[in-house]
Amino acid sequence: MLEIGPGLGALTEPLLRRLNYLTAVEIDTDLQKYLAERPIAQGKLHLVAADALTLDYSQFGSQLRVVGNLPYNISTPLLLHLLRFASYIEDMHFMLQKEVVERMAAQPGTKAYGRLTVMLQYHCAVEHLFDVPPEAFDPQPKVDSAVVRLIPHRVSPFEIVSVAQLERLVASAFAMRRKTLNNNLKGIITVEQLSTLGIDGNKRPEQISIPEYVQLAKFISN
Repeated sequence: MLEIGPGLGALTEPLLRRLNYLTAVEIDTDLQKYLAERPIAQGKLHLVAADALTLDYSQFGSQLRVVGNLPYNISTPLLLHLLRFASYIEDMHFMLQKEVVERMAAQPGTKAYGRLTVMLQYHCAVEHLFDVPPEAFDPQPKVDSAVVRLIPHRVSPFEIVSVAQLERLVASAFAMRRKTLNNNLKGIITVEQLSTLGIDGNKRPEQISIPEYVQLAKFISN
């Protein structure tokens, strides 16, 4: 199991009581020293001094289980980085800002549905497990938190397309949420081509399903 951002060990120590071995990625040298000196860590905790946003997670082998109370300010880029290693990961459990979890698990046609939704659900089954109120923390944050589970698809429910192409397409589509697909994808695909694919270009990006985005990415790639 691998923990990202162990901090002062609020999650690390309960994990070490249940595990024989835990790898933890921590960039802060003071926190590394603090964790390494904890009695419960002796012989059981392997600290990796690295930036979780740039780390090559393939080095830890396959069937990796990833957990963490993720820093809210880097959660989106970190999640998108982890997707690059989805084939090495068995599952991921994170506590995040509730608003981010709602975006991750959103359905088309909702306000929370966006770029993060499409990219995560293309790679993983996403489940909003439960909420964590501010009073569970000391000091209390000003936002609600939630725990989410991500399980990478072993057999994708979608057509396989270029992930880079899908990322570019989705970023363009959601660049201006209040605009239509025709407007946001101008110069990428024509109104006529959208119509040929059976996709209504007058819809806003949050009204387009993941299979439709995959269909668009495949068409553009060809």
